[in-house]
Amino acid sequence: MGVETTYWSYKSLHLQEAADSAAHAGAMEQRSGGDAGRVTSVATSTATENGFDAAHETIVVNSPPTSGPAAGKAAVEVILTSPTARFMTAMFSDQPLTLKARAVATYNSAATACVLALNPTAPKAALFSGNTNVGLTGCSVMSNSTAIDSILSQGSAVLRVDCLISAGGVSLNSGVTLNKCDTPVTHAPAVGDPFKTLATPVSSGPCRSTRGATLQPGNYCSGLSLSGKVNLSAGTYIIAGGDLKINANADITGTGVTFYLANGSHVGFNGNSTMQLSAPTTGAYAGVLMMGSRSSTGGKNIVNGNATSMLTGALYFPKEELDYLGNFSGQGGCTQVVADTIQWSGSTTISADCSSLGMTPIPAMAIVRLVE
Repeated sequence: MGVETTYWSYKSLHLQEAADSAAHAGAMEQRSGGDAGRVTSVATSTATENGFDAAHETIVVNSPPTSGPAAGKAAVEVILTSPTARFMTAMFSDQPLTLKARAVATYNSAATACVLALNPTAPKAALFSGNTNVGLTGCSVMSNSTAIDSILSQGSAVLRVDCLISAGGVSLNSGVTLNKCDTPVTHAPAVGDPFKTLATPVSSGPCRSTRGATLQPGNYCSGLSLSGKVNLSAGTYIIAGGDLKINANADITGTGVTFYLANGSHVGFNGNSTMQLSAPTTGAYAGVLMMGSRSSTGGKNIVNGNATSMLTGALYFPKEELDYLGNFSGQGGCTQVVADTIQWSGSTTISADCSSLGMTPIPAMAIVRLVE
């Protein structure tokens, strides 16, 4: 009986090792943007490499966990169960014996990004050039590209930022100041798309007219070209069949608005225009000012404007380039830029503390830890 119970203890330890390894690997995969199916696959594979027998044992992977202190948080829970035969102890009990191991791994951000380039391989994925003068307060620039010049600052560009974090390399001029890092962080793990769970707006109702001093949210089936003085009522504007354009000398205002650029539609803002646009602070699209199509095959979006312009919210183009040319930012500096690649040649100040405006921090360089 002593040998049998010692065997149970030995097997429980090995089962716990497999659960710990699986949870850690699953959290790393989720941190890098893997969906629930991919997280489960990676966790199961890692558990198997550490002795888990899928033919006779069971595994449950929850992301996020369903119980414990990390329930509902950015974490992965792995539960392994192993039916175990009784030998001598069968003299005293005929109840089945099942060993169980549980592990939870979290991934907590060690830095916050205001600018994130998602492309995994592009050179110059985050490019700062020309006479740009950018100050990022309380946040960093992150690039998922593994290229040697994944983040590039060149010419007379000036950049003041907490940290520069790259999955590849960093190439800088003398105009860069790092406030919280002694040197740029290179070859860092890629981070997941912070808006990957954001639902794609669904078009419904008739095509809206583009004429008038006040426009309503809805479907704009032939694009939306704005001139003169126009106010946009709160809601979601779905742009298809053409681009979203703000023409020279236009004066455009809108509070609580989100623009969705359907596949094939892009943004083009003239530098002589004035814009005062802000995202919703509550609801499904809280904090999101512009969203590009996830099915896009590429293209360029140009955001420009004068010093009195203001874009408050996230500019999100997961499959397209964003050229940020304007000398402006959002209310209190609250602008986030997440795109496939980013070229920045405007001057602006950006802040990370924007929760009051419905914007959530973008994690960068998240650290994975076993917590349960």
